[in-house]
Amino acid sequence: MTYPTGYSIGQTDPPRSPRETLPTMYDLPSEFPEEPGLPDEFHDLQPQLLSRTLALSDYSRDRWFTGSDLNLYYDVHHPLWHKRPDWFLAVGVSRLYDGHDLRRSYVVWQEGAAPAVIVEFLSPRTECEDLGRFYQDVDRVVDINDDAESVDLGQVPRKLEVYETYLRVPHYIVYSRYTQRLRYFKLVGRQYEEQNINNDAVQALWLDDLNVGLGIWTGEFEGIRGHWLRWCDAQGNWFLTDTEQAQNQNQAAQQRADRLAQRLRDLGVDPDQI
Repeated sequence: MTYPTGYSIGQTDPPRSPRETLPTMYDLPSEFPEEPGLPDEFHDLQPQLLSRTLALSDYSRDRWFTGSDLNLYYDVHHPLWHKRPDWFLAVGVSRLYDGHDLRRSYVVWQEGAAPAVIVEFLSPRTECEDLGRFYQDVDRVVDINDDAESVDLGQVPRKLEVYETYLRVPHYIVYSRYTQRLRYFKLVGRQYEEQNINNDAVQALWLDDLNVGLGIWTGEFEGIRGHWLRWCDAQGNWFLTDTEQAQNQNQAAQQRADRLAQRLRDLGVDPDQI
């Protein structure tokens, strides 16, 4: 069998498993330089904060993966078809590809699991593509009951259609840093339905199956103050980054040392002479 990339795998008797014979991330391009648009600094920093604050109580850290601006291959019949979500989470998969390698891309038919959450960050050039039929300026009528069989397979489907129909991603989240507006589309049956959320609350939305909340946090990340998406618990407590956890631990250790030093002074002992 020869793939569009020129890579070929011969069949054997008995036949090899589809996972062995279908293209892997090693066979498919990790970049498409001809694609328009370059991510800005926000598109670099915001995914980092999402990944570094995520904590899943039902999955150990080696059983989930987060990707950012990574080719996501979704249709085995059209192996070069892909999307590049700004950020996504897949659960129940190895943190490393096959348990040992960093991912070049995410190939759904090899991983065995589609993303559970996809987040897109709106920009003026991408909001129509990101929102699809939910885009306020779309002036054509879209049949929301269309399914995959109605898609013209000669034409690459648009982003919302891929997430909804091909991948059936349970949670699709869109955020605009320009308006600080968060929108949440939940897969109900065969289609997305927009959910009512409170953009002004700490916990703007809650993902029941993952036992985690998401909200808009105003604060400083990597030296830049802004309005950032951040994970939280059911009580609205923000999850900390690894750096913040280390800072808190250092602070606590210093406070303990200060208390001990004061006790020694109260006993007439100079801690600096010990």
